[in-house]
Amino acid sequence: MAKHHVLVVDDEEDIRTLLEHHLTRDGYRVTCVATGEDATRQARLTLPDLLLLDLMLPTMDGLEVCRALKGDPKTRPIPVIMLTAK
Repeated sequence: MAKHHVLVVDDEEDIRTLLEHHLTRDGYRVTCVATGEDATRQARLTLPDLLLLDLMLPTMDGLEVCRALKGDPKTRPIPVIMLTAK
């Protein structure tokens, strides 16, 4: 059975590392990126099963990423969980 793929998007390396560690330990396949631009590119390329998305990203914030992905029929079905300190 194929492992579920989670795309983690956070500009803080410590948070990416922590999430990747726990998700991998629990059997998920994880890809991590640090920018909104990389997130949209990676999501369109790999179509992950879930997107863990930081709200406060530099240049292209999490809301912009979410809008871009939800506006694309190919990536619209990807569930998104927003991570934020707000």
